[in-house]
Amino acid sequence: MDEAGVNFRLPGPTPLPPPVLAAMQRPMIAHRGPAFRALYAETLALAREVHRTDHPVLLWPGTGSAGWEVAIVNLLAPGDPVLATVCGAFGDRFAQVGGTLGLDVRRLDAPWGRAIEPTALRQSLQDNPDVKAVFLTHNETSTGVTNPLRELAAEVRDHGALVVVDSVSGAGALPLETDAWGLDFVLSGSQKAWMCPPGLLIAAIGPRAWAAAAESGYPRFFWDIRAARASAEQGMTPTTPPLTLVYAFRAALGMMLEEGMERVWERHRRLGELTRAGVEMAGLRLFAEAGARSDSVTAFLPPEGVTASAFLDRLRRDHAVEAQGGQGHLADSLVRIGHMGWAHEAELRGAVGAVAAVAAELGTGVAPVSAR
Repeated sequence: MDEAGVNFRLPGPTPLPPPVLAAMQRPMIAHRGPAFRALYAETLALAREVHRTDHPVLLWPGTGSAGWEVAIVNLLAPGDPVLATVCGAFGDRFAQVGGTLGLDVRRLDAPWGRAIEPTALRQSLQDNPDVKAVFLTHNETSTGVTNPLRELAAEVRDHGALVVVDSVSGAGALPLETDAWGLDFVLSGSQKAWMCPPGLLIAAIGPRAWAAAAESGYPRFFWDIRAARASAEQGMTPTTPPLTLVYAFRAALGMMLEEGMERVWERHRRLGELTRAGVEMAGLRLFAEAGARSDSVTAFLPPEGVTASAFLDRLRRDHAVEAQGGQGHLADSLVRIGHMGWAHEAELRGAVGAVAAVAAELGTGVAPVSAR
């Protein structure tokens, strides 16, 4: 619950834990002085640990969506062929950004609610042998689908293309092994499982991506990863850093590592199971296919004849639960509940209990039952 008594269950932004809020109250410091150098170096070291990488993790003011452009302008050149895997709104947007920036974008689409299958990716790569990079969505926030990232990345590596991963609603919540899985570029945003306010772009960048950056054909200045790395090696950023967000991110990383990443991932797994069980006990249908359901966000259909907006209004008005609708053509057809970051069983039990009560009132005919 937040200070207003609202059970805040959006799939982003997510609730802020007290240590993060406290860190954000710190006064400003000289962003070119020794205190910031020490803070930034420590923050990036912890970020590498959480990403399971020995290679640079860099930060910019921005959101996860900015990461699409950062990846493209640093790793590719106009006209380069790429393969975008699309199973929801955010994979589709990544593909659109590629087209806007002049890439030759080929698509591998899966129906929304289903995951990208490794065998389908293998075939698409065989059909498009010239692609230089593949855009993968780790966790499709719009549909509550987790793609089999490890297996998909292996197919891309076997093909020889760059593995570019949008992990905005995956990083910090779902298993992520950047080096072990051969991920070349992993982007995320602070407002999801990182337990921070919106406004910080985070990118883990591997050796093959650095080699590609030396050959990129795009002009770039603010998003230049080479400049960001050179500054980071001196404990600085190329431009003025968002100090308050760096304070927040450092505090959040400390919380996660104190809990232990395996335990963080396990907590999210339990919360995902609890939420899905509660939704199904309410007589509602989960949108994502079995075997691909996300442990950071759950999407479900409201009762037949009920719009998502009407369902959400009732959740908010009668139960002080703040959830969210769908994206794109499913904007008023899906309800999404976030359970990532600073999330625990008590809040999720309350949320699914409210979902069950509203579902019963609006037409499922199933009496509300507490999630077990």
